[in-house]
Amino acid sequence: MRTKPTEEIIAFLQPYAQATGVEIVDAEWNGRDRSLTVFIDMPGGLDLVTCEKFHHAIDEPLDELDPTFGEPYTLNCSSPGLDRPFRTARDYERNLGKKTEVRLYAPIDGKKKFVGTLLSYDGQEIVLSDGKNETRIPVGKIAKCCLYIEI
Repeated sequence: MRTKPTEEIIAFLQPYAQATGVEIVDAEWNGRDRSLTVFIDMPGGLDLVTCEKFHHAIDEPLDELDPTFGEPYTLNCSSPGLDRPFRTARDYERNLGKKTEVRLYAPIDGKKKFVGTLLSYDGQEIVLSDGKNETRIPVGKIAKCCLYIEI
């Protein structure tokens, strides 16, 4: 199924996100079940009522945008979850000082996984501290970076 780029859809939905007090984290197409999922979040966490409110706010405008060029699709709105990956500068900046897990495409110092406090982010690299050592990691080498979840 041919679809409009998710970046275009996210940009189109920004005014609705601001009006409902949420932040669009990402949008994802699933071709198998012909669905568009818009991942949203908000300070303090997302609840079902807000998720429903945003879904209702974007349902008709999305039909006017016609993201699938006339093909039917299912719209889903969802929280990105606790293990939400950091994708934007804002994601990194809001998590400075927090325990973070980083997985790499290729090893640095023989390791592909690091856990530590996120000390800094400058757009080019992050610095993690495990309490003993600081590790500089170029952003381009990061496969996934998210909050560390202790079980």
